[in-house]
Amino acid sequence: MTTVQAAALGKAECPTCGQLGSPAEHPACRRCGTLLHLRKPNSLQRSWALLIAAFVLYLPANLLPIMETHSLFGPQKDTIMSGVVYLWSSGSWILALVVFVASVAVPLLKLVSLTLLLISVQRRWQHQPLQRAKLYRFLELIGRWSMLDVFVVTILVTLVQVQTLATIHPGPGVLAFAAVVILSMLATMAFEPRLIWDAVDNSPRKEINP
Repeated sequence: MTTVQAAALGKAECPTCGQLGSPAEHPACRRCGTLLHLRKPNSLQRSWALLIAAFVLYLPANLLPIMETHSLFGPQKDTIMSGVVYLWSSGSWILALVVFVASVAVPLLKLVSLTLLLISVQRRWQHQPLQRAKLYRFLELIGRWSMLDVFVVTILVTLVQVQTLATIHPGPGVLAFAAVVILSMLATMAFEPRLIWDAVDNSPRKEINP
């Protein structure tokens, strides 16, 4: 039985233990007590709200200084891209590549991909549902690595302060970037991937609220 067929019969699988139940008859799972829903409540609205907030903070995350360097030559403030250029020109090519991928490519890829998924569900696209489902699983997979840039900046601060006379402090861009990462992760978690398959069914179902 597919999730669409189960939902048509009023059945829902418990997200915690996998027990099949009926939310209309028993709102909570009989085995573990978790609340049952045929689909994640208000998933599209919550995903859009979190995604828009992430897009709004994406600009300051890239425009504000992510690290502030103080040395004998004076203070210097670097954004993500200027930091990548600095690392590349100083010979730290691998670290520059890691920062670029983790700070620029991956967050933008997540935001654009999730936007595509939300639009496809709202417009009830019926083509390539498997590819879109795989795209969602990919977004879930890379979500656990999204905070990599924050750790890279922390490691960079420690290495520079130990090995040179310069001192590096995280800038306000780090907070904006961390907010983008967290919001994008929450938006991905709020999205209901089963809505992708609902549009493929012969009897389309709308998103169900509790």
